[in-house]
Amino acid sequence: MLRIMKKLRIKQVRSAIKRPARQKKTLEALGFRKLNQTIEVTLTPQIEGMIEKVRHLLEIEEIK
Repeated sequence: MLRIMKKLRIKQVRSAIKRPARQKKTLEALGFRKLNQTIEVTLTPQIEGMIEKVRHLLEIEEIK
């Protein structure tokens, strides 16, 4: 069975300043280093969980 993985383009649009350490570490684990940085990730259950924890700091767009 062939499973097609979705790709997402994620942009950090809000600062991690004054956020709990856990949220800062999650942003770092996703690959963000600075504000307004955009990264492309393959949607896996692990990535989906990390995005959900910091959704309020991100802008998310699905890539076709």
